[in-house]
Amino acid sequence: MSHRPLPDRRAVLRGSLAASAALTLPTALGTAPAFARSGRPRAAWGVQTGDVTRDSALVWVRSDRPARMIVETSATESFRRPHRWHGPLLGAGTDFTGTTRLHGLPPGERIHYRVLLADPDDPRRTGEPVTGTFRTAAARRRDGVRFVWSGDLAGQGWGINPDLGGYRIFDAMARLDPDFFLFSGDTVYADGPIAATAALPDGGTWRNITTEEKSKVAETLAEFRGAFRYNLLDENLRRFNAHVPSVVQWDDHEVRNNWYPGQRIADTDARYTEKSVDVLAARARRAFGEYFPMSTPRPGAREGRVYRVLRQGPLLDVFVLDMRTYRGANSPGDQVVDPQGILGREQLEWLERELARSRAVWKVIAADMPIGLVVPDTTEGRQNVEAVAQGDPGAPLGRELQIAELLRFVKHRRITGTVWLTADVHHTSAQHYQPSRAAFGDFEPFWEFVSGPLNAGAFPAVALDGTFGPERVFVKAPTASNVSPAGGHQYFGEVDIGGDSGVLTVRLREQDGTVLYTKRLQPGLVGQ
Repeated sequence: MSHRPLPDRRAVLRGSLAASAALTLPTALGTAPAFARSGRPRAAWGVQTGDVTRDSALVWVRSDRPARMIVETSATESFRRPHRWHGPLLGAGTDFTGTTRLHGLPPGERIHYRVLLADPDDPRRTGEPVTGTFRTAAARRRDGVRFVWSGDLAGQGWGINPDLGGYRIFDAMARLDPDFFLFSGDTVYADGPIAATAALPDGGTWRNITTEEKSKVAETLAEFRGAFRYNLLDENLRRFNAHVPSVVQWDDHEVRNNWYPGQRIADTDARYTEKSVDVLAARARRAFGEYFPMSTPRPGAREGRVYRVLRQGPLLDVFVLDMRTYRGANSPGDQVVDPQGILGREQLEWLERELARSRAVWKVIAADMPIGLVVPDTTEGRQNVEAVAQGDPGAPLGRELQIAELLRFVKHRRITGTVWLTADVHHTSAQHYQPSRAAFGDFEPFWEFVSGPLNAGAFPAVALDGTFGPERVFVKAPTASNVSPAGGHQYFGEVDIGGDSGVLTVRLREQDGTVLYTKRLQPGLVGQ
């Protein structure tokens, strides 16, 4: 393997364990910060980096009180001759969170960083620094790229269980020394309350760490913020965040199950007093932006935009989609004309334009929902389509029309190296799409790989739709619905691109890192 050797980050992780263990959490971590007159600001929720490129990165922190964010970077763990970056003033307007952009970084290098929180009235008074590391994207092809992906965290009421050691899957992902983590949506379950206990099928009891905000569905901005803050109670996740950058997208559960723009919540759903999903989505999007380090679009672009492209050197571009914000209403999916589709016209044109511009060997399309898997929506009392496929194996209808347009574009522009990665369905699988098997044949073959959940209920495999000719070559899923993490079936995927060969290897893995399935793809091909 031509990628940098694995022990590099593991050594860093070992060296940082003492510092991580020393991070004690406030007794009311899920509540608003206490404005103590004495003491110094503390970063008890850890640090994160996100959207790292060859020369830039975003660093995130949350304080327990008003503070000035300061970031120091160094090429060494000793922090000799550090470079200092002055970040924002953290206050109640952002729930005491803040992000600092680092720029002018050396490509393909490990960066050591530490975040200090300073008293706004006395900059000499700083809290205990919190440290981390990340690697910038490589400028040289021979360095290779490795990343992991998954989604669906703390769903179906299965939260942080101290008896199981919390979110252990993040330790398994960290051991692979990935350059970044693609968080494929359902980063929180704002619509899923976390109770103190839940019954298990074997008669046992599942125990959760709980907070006040997670005792009900999120409606207010404070409750959405609490949903994002909940996961940071987990030590595994905080340790992972300090050493593995993230590339984050959202799906439905950041707001509400199967939501779409313009939706109204039924009066019979007593859980919600706020019935406008657009109002809930705006609050969720604000909290989402506060709790993840995520790059914003260029000036003049749509405000709050999630979709973007992250360039990871000559081998890889990652196209992060938003299949939630611009979709039309969920329906049976049998329209012969559907200009809105699942991406919206503006996002589709952006994706086609950026794919055509890309000179990377591999173009990973990070989709928060699968293409050929039938995901139903019965939340409104009728059988609607939640994803793209609607179960009719014939010519494209509904949202399939937009995907057909995209696949046709990739073929006729001869765009090489496209691979689809997704989550959402709470099992892991690999699908190969082949025009000779399809009702719609004007596209080149491609692969779609599914992973997840990270820590949520696992579900049986869903049906395939034959419109684009998918063949499920691998699947692992339970036979029962909503299997708890205690019953296994928690998954993540790994992508490893060799610097010498350019070969892209996908490995679907279980929670402990065990490899379930491997597929090697050759570079330079329009379809395979």
